[in-house]
Amino acid sequence: MHSLESNIDHILITEKQLKDRIHELGAKITEDYKDKQLLLVGILKGSMMFMADLMREIKINTRIDFMSVSSYGSGTVSSGQVRIVLDLNKPIEDYDLLIVEDILDSGATLHYIKELLSARRPRSFRIVTLLDKPSRRKADIQADYSGFVIPDEFVVGYGLDFDENYRNLPYIGVLKPEAYEK
Repeated sequence: MHSLESNIDHILITEKQLKDRIHELGAKITEDYKDKQLLLVGILKGSMMFMADLMREIKINTRIDFMSVSSYGSGTVSSGQVRIVLDLNKPIEDYDLLIVEDILDSGATLHYIKELLSARRPRSFRIVTLLDKPSRRKADIQADYSGFVIPDEFVVGYGLDFDENYRNLPYIGVLKPEAYEK
């Protein structure tokens, strides 16, 4: 077994850059939702670190829930097939929904989630993503709040994984190709 960082080619976004940008996002969301019923919906598993840090930066009363959807398996490219593994616990009609996602890549998963949850008639529907990779977009979907626009590189850390590894890195790193081209 290699050390956790031995397959990282380079750090794309440092721990400090993450902290500073999440602070800015939290301030903007606090302002935009100050008179609303905010419900943060984290998309598991990748968003958990981002959502935990973002919640601490939002200075208004906030409710949370989680969804888990599957579209990747253990590959590096989305299968395009989306299935709900864990759905929301409560009705959402009285809430202003803010989906919390780790990365907006092809957009297929978020597009599916948006269609599904919009049909449940929340007061409003927005998306916050830590990372936005527009070069890979296939679905017609954009984030309302975006932490960082990144190039088309395979990134891990801060909740993002490759085959369930690397999530616990405190930064966003680019994985060496030999780590996933086996």
